[in-house]
Amino acid sequence: MEQKLSVYRIIAPGILLAATGVGAGDLLTSTLAGSEAGLTVLWCVAVGALLKWTLAEGLTRWQLATGLTLLEGWTWKLGGWIRWVFLAYLLLFTMVVGRALTSACGVAGTGFLELGGSPENSVLIWGIIHSLVGLVMVLFGSFEFFERIMSVLIGLMFVTVILTAVVIAPDWGDVAMGFIPTVPEHGSQWVLAVLGGVGGTVTLLSYGYWIREQGRTGLSMLPICRIDLAVGNGVTALFGIAVIIIGSRLDLQGQGAMLALAMAEQLENAIGPAGRWIFLIGFWGAVFSSLLGVWQSIPYLFADFYDLQRGGAGERVKADLRRQTPYKAYVCVLAIAPLFLLEAPVKQIQLIYGVFGAIFLPLLALTLLIMNNRREWVGSDFRSHWGINAILAGALALFTLLGINELMGG
Repeated sequence: MEQKLSVYRIIAPGILLAATGVGAGDLLTSTLAGSEAGLTVLWCVAVGALLKWTLAEGLTRWQLATGLTLLEGWTWKLGGWIRWVFLAYLLLFTMVVGRALTSACGVAGTGFLELGGSPENSVLIWGIIHSLVGLVMVLFGSFEFFERIMSVLIGLMFVTVILTAVVIAPDWGDVAMGFIPTVPEHGSQWVLAVLGGVGGTVTLLSYGYWIREQGRTGLSMLPICRIDLAVGNGVTALFGIAVIIIGSRLDLQGQGAMLALAMAEQLENAIGPAGRWIFLIGFWGAVFSSLLGVWQSIPYLFADFYDLQRGGAGERVKADLRRQTPYKAYVCVLAIAPLFLLEAPVKQIQLIYGVFGAIFLPLLALTLLIMNNRREWVGSDFRSHWGINAILAGALALFTLLGINELMGG
């Protein structure tokens, strides 16, 4: 059947990837990088976005070539043991990322209205509200509804953050110079942080399930997916650039999601009351879209794992994973279980989150180098060319360095 997609449908999965991948961690990391290292790290955003595009393009090309998700490919081509390792990783990722996103949404809500008599209680209450609202939207909303809500949220996030960056009136000459690769004095750690922090980690795998929802298959869809991913990563890059510009004008100390409220206060001092509210709206759009995207996408991975246990290649039922009980059950786990960790130390949670990302990304780059260069697996039309392989090798080296840096305490 011929596949015809409108402009919106073409870019929708990429927009979903951007909305899910850009969360509190990216925002705070980029802001602190701008505050500590200035505009000299802007080039890292562009390079990081290119690396994430290459990873997402590689897993997309694998799926279009074989009809298999990357998890299926890992299981059937690299050995069934890998899915059990991934399951353990996924369960830990669920708790850590679920807690981080719920807490960030709690902070965003507290910025608008404090509940419960104290900031700490307010973060707990707003975090629970956002988590449960996300649960209801994912369980009872259609995929089309999810697409449109996410598009609204990322539009809100994008417009408000870009507007804030423009209003603070940076020196645009210095902004342009920031795209010339340099390592700032006493700021090499921020180069690594920004390079690795642009976009998502495990959520990159979600893209394969979103294009399956749209029915994208075969070679004819590859150019469309590349455009789609370019738009999504472009939005992510512009967001990161704007946040670094904002951070370069602020004097920030400390860490954790509560730093967002300090940023809002400094912007109010810099450009007036409108600065505070514009930023808070953008911050809320970023963290709630990320929460909603994770609540919707991560259960695909668990449902896919569960379905793989039911039969081997050729026997597996290609049902809509969202309609299956494992998907629905995991949405509930994802939305409820991390609520019990809301009082865990933010610093410890962020450290674990960073380690998870740093471990997963080199694994993804390595497996794409292996799987997409086997002609007998993907065919000649989908096989990686030397340029893609060079970028993936660079990504593997970079993310391995990031992993070592995180594991050694950064």
